[in-house]
Amino acid sequence: MIWTSTYPEVAVGGATLHGMVFDAIERHPDRIALVDGVSGASVSYAELGRRVSRISAWLVADGVRPGAAVAVWAPNTPPWVACALAATRIGAAVTGINPQWTSDETAAQLADAGVETVVTIPALVEKAAGMSGVKRIIVVGEGPRATRLSDVLAAESPIPPASLDERAVALLPYSSGTTGLPKGVRLTHSNVVTSVRQVAAVTHISERDTVLALAPFFHVLGAVVMMAVPLAVGATVVTVPRFDPAQVLGVLERHGVTVIAVPPPVADFLARHPAVAGRNLSSLELVAVGGAAFPEPVHRELAARLPGCVIAQGWGLTETTGSVCVPDRRNPSPPGTVGRLLPNTELTVVDPETGRPLAAGEQGELWVRGPQVMDGYLNRAQETTEVLDASGWLHTGDLGYVDASGNVVVVERLKELIKVDGYQVAPAELEALLLTHPGIADAAVVGRRDDRHGEVPVAYVVAAGELDPGAARAWLAERVAPYKRLADLVVVDNLPRTPSGKLLRRRVAERLPE
Repeated sequence: MIWTSTYPEVAVGGATLHGMVFDAIERHPDRIALVDGVSGASVSYAELGRRVSRISAWLVADGVRPGAAVAVWAPNTPPWVACALAATRIGAAVTGINPQWTSDETAAQLADAGVETVVTIPALVEKAAGMSGVKRIIVVGEGPRATRLSDVLAAESPIPPASLDERAVALLPYSSGTTGLPKGVRLTHSNVVTSVRQVAAVTHISERDTVLALAPFFHVLGAVVMMAVPLAVGATVVTVPRFDPAQVLGVLERHGVTVIAVPPPVADFLARHPAVAGRNLSSLELVAVGGAAFPEPVHRELAARLPGCVIAQGWGLTETTGSVCVPDRRNPSPPGTVGRLLPNTELTVVDPETGRPLAAGEQGELWVRGPQVMDGYLNRAQETTEVLDASGWLHTGDLGYVDASGNVVVVERLKELIKVDGYQVAPAELEALLLTHPGIADAAVVGRRDDRHGEVPVAYVVAAGELDPGAARAWLAERVAPYKRLADLVVVDNLPRTPSGKLLRRRVAERLPE
């Protein structure tokens, strides 16, 4: 069975990312495009266009050519946006890098992407300069062995023509999934502009919105949903470098933010932390939650705390330009689901053992097809064919189903299922239950090899106060089938997660003894 989107189709391709933004610049030159949430400094659409043009002129003059990859190794700020758009304007691809990464992690991505040009911050200039292959560095601020962005913006060089190749790679984020080394995901301009149209059509983000870019731009959610979408429609984007609770609450209030996308831990903070109770968050109209499972109790608590706001979950992969389902601002999906398929998108559910198509309500691997599906992995033809078949179906590796109303429910990563005596145990199911325990603030469940049962589930939890591990295990045992009972429960200070909130289950599993 194949499910198709119930939304009207949007135009596919026919434009570039920078072209969409420059169209908005022409429509709204005097509107505020970007605000630095820390300093309060703002950039108009007209000024953004001037900056993009001058940076692109400098890049061309210094030898950057179409097809090159430009790395931005920095936290979210307005210069991140200008430099990224300048790179795409001349036909280069942008690969974002987490500023918290080590030199080794960064060097591996730079080498794999063939990066010669790095945009970074003063604290990282020396590290970038010492990496093999790096020929030029633009620093946002002051720094030795680098060209200052302020000098680039002050130069008056001939502006090169903009690239019009929608087949060129615009974004090159890296994704490792649940196994293997990180791989560059080739997202073309056609992928990105179509995704922008799809997301805008369902979320109804428009020029009247102010969007908080909390999701990092080096992640596909930040780059597409929090940067490209609002700038293409003429909205205002407020940037923050990281999640600092007091800072974020202040920014939400001061700037009248209407739209924010957050991972579940931030949603939990907004729903439950006492510091939020006295703040004026009445401007919020949409809180989109994604990146990991969103417990229904937290969903309901957040909805109660923000009664005038739509709270809904979305789902997507780096390989789908970030989105398959996004919150519908006018007709939100119920808690526990990630909503309906984006325009132009198809989905099928397949039995992972037999390949048999499944019906509504039956759990299997979710396969997706649509114009937002990646062009492939960079220089990894074999890995590409393993997940993207000849018919255009992306095998997501996510286990889930479609309910009777057409809402998609994502249960678990397929490869993360724990097999106990032949029975399948979904870690997300146990994690959701553990998070309803009043003494547990965060939870991760992984499988441990066992001679008798094959595998057994083990939980690592962050306590919300005093917690008796034995009593917590017994509490869970009363609520699940015998084969789902925990073999152990370990209290830890924190759990490893990506900036988007996705649990790094492999790193949790590494704590298990052989």
